[in-house]
Amino acid sequence: MCEYFDRSSISGLQSPSGSPARRPVLPRHGQPPLPIPHPHSTPEGGDMSDPVAKLPSELDQLPDRDAEETAEWAASVDAVAHHAGPHRAAYLMRRTLQHAEAAGVPVPRLLETDYVNTIPTAAEPVCDGDVEMEARITAWNRWNAAAMVTRGSKLGVGGHIATFASAAWLYETGFNHFFRGKEGDGSGDQLYIQGHAAPGIYARAFLDGRLTEAHLDNFRQEAGGAGLPSYPHPRRLPWLWEFPTVSMGLGPLSAIYQARFNRYLHNRGIKDTSRSHVWAFLGDGEMDEPESTAALALASRERLDNLTFVINCNLQRLDGPVRANFKIVQELEAQFRGAGWNVVKTLWGSAWDEVFRLDTAGALVRRLREVPDAQFQTYATRDVAYIREHFFGAEPALVELGRLLSDDKIAECFYTSRGGHEAHKVYAAYRAALAHRGAPTVILAQTVKGHTLGKGFASKNANHQMKKLTVDEFKGMRDLLGLPIADSAFDGGVVPYGHPGADSPEVRYLQERRAALGGPAPARRVHQVALPDPAVTSPRAFQALEKGSGKQEMATTMAFVRLMKDLMRDKETGRRWVPIVPDEARTFGMESLFPSAGIYSPLGQTYEPVDRDQLMYYKEATDGQILNEGITEAGSMADFIAAASSYATHGEPMIPFYIFYSMFGWQRTGDQMWQLADQLGKGFIVGATAGRTTLTGEGLQHADGHSHLIASTNPASLNYDPAFAYEISVIVKDGLRRMYGEARPGEDSDVFYYLTVYNEPKPQPAMPEGVEEGIVKGLYRFNEGVPASAGAPRIQLLGSGTAIHWALEAQRILAAEWGVTADVWSATSWGELRRDALEADAALLRGEERVPYVRQALAGAPGPVLAVSDWMRQVPDQISQWVEQDWSSLGTDGFGLSDTREAARRHFGVDPQSIVVAALAQLARRGEVPATAVKEARERYGL
Repeated sequence: MCEYFDRSSISGLQSPSGSPARRPVLPRHGQPPLPIPHPHSTPEGGDMSDPVAKLPSELDQLPDRDAEETAEWAASVDAVAHHAGPHRAAYLMRRTLQHAEAAGVPVPRLLETDYVNTIPTAAEPVCDGDVEMEARITAWNRWNAAAMVTRGSKLGVGGHIATFASAAWLYETGFNHFFRGKEGDGSGDQLYIQGHAAPGIYARAFLDGRLTEAHLDNFRQEAGGAGLPSYPHPRRLPWLWEFPTVSMGLGPLSAIYQARFNRYLHNRGIKDTSRSHVWAFLGDGEMDEPESTAALALASRERLDNLTFVINCNLQRLDGPVRANFKIVQELEAQFRGAGWNVVKTLWGSAWDEVFRLDTAGALVRRLREVPDAQFQTYATRDVAYIREHFFGAEPALVELGRLLSDDKIAECFYTSRGGHEAHKVYAAYRAALAHRGAPTVILAQTVKGHTLGKGFASKNANHQMKKLTVDEFKGMRDLLGLPIADSAFDGGVVPYGHPGADSPEVRYLQERRAALGGPAPARRVHQVALPDPAVTSPRAFQALEKGSGKQEMATTMAFVRLMKDLMRDKETGRRWVPIVPDEARTFGMESLFPSAGIYSPLGQTYEPVDRDQLMYYKEATDGQILNEGITEAGSMADFIAAASSYATHGEPMIPFYIFYSMFGWQRTGDQMWQLADQLGKGFIVGATAGRTTLTGEGLQHADGHSHLIASTNPASLNYDPAFAYEISVIVKDGLRRMYGEARPGEDSDVFYYLTVYNEPKPQPAMPEGVEEGIVKGLYRFNEGVPASAGAPRIQLLGSGTAIHWALEAQRILAAEWGVTADVWSATSWGELRRDALEADAALLRGEERVPYVRQALAGAPGPVLAVSDWMRQVPDQISQWVEQDWSSLGTDGFGLSDTREAARRHFGVDPQSIVVAALAQLARRGEVPATAVKEARERYGL
């Protein structure tokens, strides 16, 4: 310890004197105590202050029961800084705070530690495997990953080599010692593989016998049906990949909510997930995505020690350094420690251990802290003389240290020796992560991007875009890895795959390790568990909506919530419903679920709620059913994805329904909707307060007129815009059958449903007979007009959602004031009508004749068609090319605005009177009404 500190001041946390006596700490040689300088002066007396520094600090506002003792501590710090330098003073303060934290003294945590390994070399556990054997396995995986991408690049399909080259040991150590498979008890572990490392995972599956050379040769060539997808894509390779991760940022967010959902299942008694661990492999550049760190506080708040982030810190993003002028490892450490995570830094390999032992002055540690990442990358590409001059030449103590090191030692340290490249360093980090309790762990593992690929790759800014190695580079890689591949294998310029043999010691070892851990990984297993049909077990829940509301008004949002509430009471499937809401449950009428279902919290309810004496009080519980996420649509979607794929992840089908402001769904989290589709998730997404004109007064940012258009781009999303409560009943009933029951031949059950519901109360009619098929397929005639006279003009009005009410009023006006007969159709799904029509077109290309359903439904319907909705005109226009009649549409194109519903609808030209004018205009173009009728109608209605 510092010569100015009594050692007991660290070990016993006593005052600097080591005793209760209050006296200034004396420097050595009997020098008098130093005066306490002004807090903003330098040791030489210069002023270091600035306007911010002169502001009162938090400490100035706290009571001090012993100001003299406080002054002694301050004087001690000043003395050390004056006589031993500020570096020594900083070191002692960090050590003191670290000791206090470890001893349980309630002091603020240090956000950063030194740029060294968290686990000292002496504390590293002995690896329980054959490291030499694992090194040979890793060598084969490195080779085949590079060979696969290089061979594919000749066809122009691309690929990435450098990421796996840097992360190979991070994966191999996990596969051999930590990652639990799905063939043991429980659900196994969940692995979020870094997207660009996929070639290495394929290479290991090839060694394991799960893939063949033919598979590897079809990397990124999927059109024939037997190819390997470029990245982890469950929809394309559903037996291998569980989680899609290459849309960077979504992997870390989803991993946190997956770990949280594992606890949710456990606490609710649905599945024992106590042995499942979530591992998320991420890149340091990926952590720039806001989603990557969006839920760190949730993970620590809920004490998710079943979660480990492994961040591959190769210091490079896709086009250059992650933090050119700074240090990404230190930045990430501060972020995670500040959020309450356990942080394990695995930075330096064994070659550095000796160098650190020689650093008796601490100069090396200081230098490593101050060198920015981009400069450190430069060291890895320059000669030893450059490193001696620019790194070790920074101060005399480093010059002396450099003289003790050979050129070979310096080259080893700066070119290759990183903690993430050594099995025993990674093993120690993983063991520490699993042993830690009460908080999630992040492992910051430093590596070299392009490691073992040769100096043309390693640490080069462009290596993310470098897709292949030359034959000579492969031969150099072979020699470096010690692989038995003869020069003759390269005849013809083709890089060979390598395999030691199906019965080789390497393959037997690999398979034995996986068997001991519960089977192959990664792997996706689907357990076909058909749920009892709620339409059979709880028929009254659906009948309540199908019989209508009489004269009582009810918004379709309330109808949906009522149905969900009744289905959650079902004895067979009720506990499998997962209600998800981002904070505004009361807006959607869901507060009645609070006391009955409870809001999930792993801590239960540690307070007395302010509304405890009310019927619908705010109730949290460890076995609560509702996931009330707060103001985070991204977090809510991550919840939904975890629940929607639980049938595969845990063999426990869950039925999530996520209800939100429709404006803040697809627009804000559309990328996660694609993630949901890629992960083959099932459930109900509900856009409430839908449409551009129904949410009065809220204005532009709350007015959704386009989510159905965005949703139509997702092939797995079945999009419905129901107008009536009974339509919701039929759609949900059919969705439960298709996703969780018995899908019909040709139906894809790996889909999810998007329903839009409205906050506009209306009387809900009873369900007419025989409309169920039309509701599911997307269109049926709701109200047939009665001709005013023989030969009266006729028009077909198609309306979806709340627009059906405007169409019905327009129908009345057309008949009463203009002698025009209108039939009103409920278009429950423009998207499903289009999907069916596209399938009919595809069938035609195969030589099959099939008429699209929309054409069948409208066959023989007289007059033109006018479609209207509370959405942009492109939404109904999706089906226009398959409608034989003259087509026109009305919609709410443009930005939303604040006003009454009536004024907003007049503004967009979709109110009943505007529909009447548009209908007359269509008929006038056909010569069925006088052209003057259009002008007369505009003037009559003030348009």
